[in-house]
Amino acid sequence: MTFHRGRLIDHVHLRAKDLAASKRFYEGALAVLDLEIQASNDEFFYLDELFVSTGDAETPPTHVHLAFQAKDRATVDAFYHAALAAGGKDNGGPGERFYHPGYYAAFILDPDGNNIEAVYHGPSTRSAESVQFDPA
Repeated sequence: MTFHRGRLIDHVHLRAKDLAASKRFYEGALAVLDLEIQASNDEFFYLDELFVSTGDAETPPTHVHLAFQAKDRATVDAFYHAALAAGGKDNGGPGERFYHPGYYAAFILDPDGNNIEAVYHGPSTRSAESVQFDPA
């Protein structure tokens, strides 16, 4: 079996108080980024490096910032509107940011308060699409 992962982070694990609401949010928001949930059950779902599971009384929901890459500005705009429609809350509408010239992003709070961003860094060339793992 071949695995493809990012180059820095192996995976990010979020804990959700309402897994069904989180799954609806991520399905709707990330579809415009051409990302889809790869596997799920009643206790978790995941796609690529993102793993989301149910929380419990001892483990509260997480509150982190995640930024997903978008292919262009129009995709950032589409992400923002899809994420709002999927139950997210505005945390900074689409627009250019001061981080570096061409940094165009939108920010949404997911159902658990995680700050979810879609970002386009401007025209660029990737050194690789992903890292490929072929277990021996």
